[in-house]
Amino acid sequence: MSTDLIDLDPDSTDPPYEQLRARVTELARTGALAPHTRLPAVRRLAGDLNLAPGTVARAYRELEAAGVVETRGRLGTFVVGGDTATDPARELAAEYARRVTELGVSRERALDLARAALADS
Repeated sequence: MSTDLIDLDPDSTDPPYEQLRARVTELARTGALAPHTRLPAVRRLAGDLNLAPGTVARAYRELEAAGVVETRGRLGTFVVGGDTATDPARELAAEYARRVTELGVSRERALDLARAALADS
């Protein structure tokens, strides 16, 4: 993956990890990052983008939680093949999980809210 594909906006209200997560998701969804493409190591990408390694690590964790990438231990982090990376419902669920976590909502309460919303629809 070329860092030329990643354009982070320092003036954005979105934090850098979220910008990175959204960009990699978009690249995987559109096929610009082919399935099984190996992403750069956290420290390397952090250095290339002038970010803290923890910022890149958080983006990678969130990408993995959303099913966009998978980490294979020392082998690295890879774009997931198949339809998983392009599942809009999974992306929305991951976005919901991120936002309620940021609000400090407990896991149980978040699940209750999601169940209630589904029951009402």
